Amino acid sequence: MHDYRISTATTDDFGEARAVMLDAVYRDFGTGYVPRWHADIIDPERFYLVPPRHTLLVAVDERDGSVAATAALDARGPEHPPNPRWVAERFPSGETAQLRRVYVRPEHRRRGLARRLVAELAAFARADGGYRSLYLHTYASSPGAEALWRSLGKLVLDERTEPDGDQETLHFEVPMFK
Repeated sequence: MHDYRISTATTDDFGEARAVMLDAVYRDFGTGYVPRWHADIIDPERFYLVPPRHTLLVAVDERDGSVAATAALDARGPEHPPNPRWVAERFPSGETAQLRRVYVRPEHRRRGLARRLVAELAAFARADGGYRSLYLHTYASSPGAEALWRSLGKLVLDERTEPDGDQETLHFEVPMFK
């Protein structure tokens, strides 16, 4: 059995956290590193540790000290474009805690890590006091993502059903209070 420690990432965690995130964008999404989408992966300190309303969490496997999963939160709402205008308006920057980089290494999946990380991020957002909603988008092809987010939140847009949608992106709102 694995025990995991959830904590705020430190500079000592960045190398392994980057590896988890980059593996996900290459393996699960097939996009590889795209600077305009993934700059936060390369510079997590600037995006998640310096801004006071942002955070990056890691789940560390207590057996070997390796980073098994990541999850981040920031105050940047979804942008239009590429997201539909009404989604950007519903989840404005500053009032929206956007969940990002919720990635679990395949060998650590199905152990509740994503749920634990999201619960910690929701607590962080509540403690901030300035967020009114939690938002995220994911991709239908990402292994296990759709089922996880449907169990944790409310689907607000499935772009697979939109005539002009990208046929891949799913937008969710996750309750801050349970």
